[in-house]
Amino acid sequence: MTNILITGGSGFLGSHLVNYLSKNKKNNIIALDNNFRGITKNLKKRKNVKFKRIDIRKKDKIKNIMKNVDVVIHLAFINGTNYFYEKPELVIDVGLKGTLNLIELSNNSNIKKFIFASSSEVYQKPYKIPTDEKEMCKIPNVKNPRYSYGASKLIGEIATLHMLKKGIKKIIFRPHNLYGTKMGFNHIIPEIISKIYKSSKKFKKNTAIIKMQGSGDETRSFCYIDDAIKQIEKILNKGKNNEIYNVGTMEEVKIYNVINIIGRSLNIKLHIKKTKIKEGSTSRRCPNMKKTFKLGYKSKFRLRKGIEIVSNWYKHHLYLQEKK
Repeated sequence: MTNILITGGSGFLGSHLVNYLSKNKKNNIIALDNNFRGITKNLKKRKNVKFKRIDIRKKDKIKNIMKNVDVVIHLAFINGTNYFYEKPELVIDVGLKGTLNLIELSNNSNIKKFIFASSSEVYQKPYKIPTDEKEMCKIPNVKNPRYSYGASKLIGEIATLHMLKKGIKKIIFRPHNLYGTKMGFNHIIPEIISKIYKSSKKFKKNTAIIKMQGSGDETRSFCYIDDAIKQIEKILNKGKNNEIYNVGTMEEVKIYNVINIIGRSLNIKLHIKKTKIKEGSTSRRCPNMKKTFKLGYKSKFRLRKGIEIVSNWYKHHLYLQEKK
């Protein structure tokens, strides 16, 4: 049996990963979260899954849990762009204290493998598109609170590679714009769906007015959660020690087109208004996936297919909320 500790285990990525890895009965999963954004009911009830509501900043609360753990998958961070600008002190506090606690406890235990979830934010405005793992990491402006997240992730990477003791296998992955069901409303795709829903007044008029930050020519490559989970599984099982892997897709798309794809999937006619983009936002982002794909898994969900699934789920979810 392999005992796996997943921090941030009831969050969007965490809950999907817990549910997927727990299908294998040889895995015992401990999901750790303080439910700041996570939701326990997202976890499937299985005998080999235990949920513990704990803040990773409370080292004494984690200490006993770590004694019999073989693998740590550290996902717990404060994500969501609004938090970067509005609560940078919380983003940094959770990011730094939590990571350093886990590293210290891992060094004093029998942990065999430590997987750190970083972010595409460490690249900021990359010099090369598609962006491979050798791209320079940077913090363009320390005065901009947006970089509270990217900087915390970058320090986490350095701490993972240089503070964990020899004998612990260390692997880092950098997710790029993951999306899927049950991810809340603090990410671009569900945020757009929610705005369209509210503007169209419960979809009765089949038309909506939506504000878009920037020109719409800004690009991202969105990765459906099922693809991301299977890439992470490959990294967990086949990733090499001291290596970094992108997680995502190479399907780069303009934000304007993303909004229109969502509108068509909901059968809503859109009127899009442009607004000023926030300082520090990146104009293009698309990972080079060659290194990760060599481990044996390529993305299977095209953007249109993924958005259709997610739009229908959120449409139903928002309708049920209105009914309450």
